[in-house]
Amino acid sequence: MENRKLRATPAARTLAKRLGVDLFHVTGTGYKGRIHKDDIAGFNYEEKTHISPLAQRIADEHNVDLRGVTGSGYGNKIMKDDVVKLLSDPALKDRFTLSDFGDRMLTSFAAGSKPASESTRKDQASPQTVSQTASTGDTETVPMPQMRKIIAKRMTESYFGAPTFIQTWEVDMTELLALRKRLMEPIKEKTGKKLTVTDLISMAVVKTLTKHKYINASLNKEGTEITFHNYVNLGMAVGLDEGLLVPVVKGADKMSLSEFVVALKDLTERTFSKKLLPDEQAGSTFTISNLGMYAVDEFTAIINQPNVAILSVASTKEKVVPQNGELVVRPIMKISLTCDHRVIDGLTGARFMTDLKAAMEDPLTIFI
Repeated sequence: MENRKLRATPAARTLAKRLGVDLFHVTGTGYKGRIHKDDIAGFNYEEKTHISPLAQRIADEHNVDLRGVTGSGYGNKIMKDDVVKLLSDPALKDRFTLSDFGDRMLTSFAAGSKPASESTRKDQASPQTVSQTASTGDTETVPMPQMRKIIAKRMTESYFGAPTFIQTWEVDMTELLALRKRLMEPIKEKTGKKLTVTDLISMAVVKTLTKHKYINASLNKEGTEITFHNYVNLGMAVGLDEGLLVPVVKGADKMSLSEFVVALKDLTERTFSKKLLPDEQAGSTFTISNLGMYAVDEFTAIINQPNVAILSVASTKEKVVPQNGELVVRPIMKISLTCDHRVIDGLTGARFMTDLKAAMEDPLTIFI
């Protein structure tokens, strides 16, 4: 990294500290390269790499791995020529895979000419390719969106990097549903928001997490340090057509039910409208993935690292269960806890689920 004077606004420094961003990796857009808050918010957190749009497009088209590349632009920003150089160097062939079209693109960029137009690309398609498309039916192949690339990478790292175990429990939702019915109107009058089952489940989770430090913990990337949190930042997985985002309710353990309902609704609405800031997706200590609004019997989610556990919430269905020597019909929900076995043992997970089940089946205890 070249030696240069770091210029950044106080707001940018505060946000960078909160997100764990090294300011020397960020290219500022202000006067004399001064870094503003928006530069931090728009920073590429995936690999802490700053890259020009054209260079990114070329890299994506050729599947170039830019990790560890030092760019020639200001602040080591990766430029178009840096990517072209990688493509031209035979010693770096393991960074990418080129198709016939890729070879043509490389020649075009290296010669300083413009990329072929879409119509030219179609004209250059081989008869064999056209024949295969016609014989196999109508298909559409598109590049994987950046959001899905990030999700794919993180889920792969979590799934293959962490040894996990799963516990699935049944919860009688009779009392929680009754409490929701009683609280819906008061919450509506106070906040203007609709109280959902998710809100009450979330409050039960938050209160339970404060008693179980190994569940409300984080593990560093190297797997060498555990961080116990004396607060709860609750992540809530929200599915979009483009992929999955996890807005985070910060300081959820300090909130009343009304405050939590307002905070979660605000984050969720801005998630769907794509107005969520990077800071609002960072810093979770535990995550809930809820598919209860669909007819899902049960499922298990992949841990949202660096969290060490995630709760999967399925739908509530009427089920015949024994009670006091008789068979009765009760609304039963299945919840599953996925745990990172490097931090959490079976007994630790079972104790957490025991307390969570008790809180959900006697939800008044949540507010004591």
